[in-house]
Amino acid sequence: MQGYRRLKVWQKAHSVTLEVYRVTKSLPSKERFGLVSQMERAAVSVAANIVEGSARGSDREAARFFRYSLGSAAELEYLVLLAGDLGYGRAEELPALEAAIVEVKRMLGAFLTRLASSTSR
Repeated sequence: MQGYRRLKVWQKAHSVTLEVYRVTKSLPSKERFGLVSQMERAAVSVAANIVEGSARGSDREAARFFRYSLGSAAELEYLVLLAGDLGYGRAEELPALEAAIVEVKRMLGAFLTRLASSTSR
């Protein structure tokens, strides 16, 4: 597998992670050890699992970490929704962030489909 920095899905996930950190700066300080921490950990997990999967020796092992990444992306999507429903963050930031997360999930799904087809041969 190619180096993770060349993977478009990692590039997008990294961009989402940076945006999550920007957004969480504006959340209430009372959420520092709650929602803020959970959002940041989920975002980091998306990109970090892509990195770990890309370093694995087989497509089957890589797919396992890409599935973890997909799960973390789904968690992050919900946390962004929750932040918005709680009235946190700037109204214009959250829909764009949510759309970027959905794009990462779509890219991960496509990547997993390709990995599955290469392991079934």
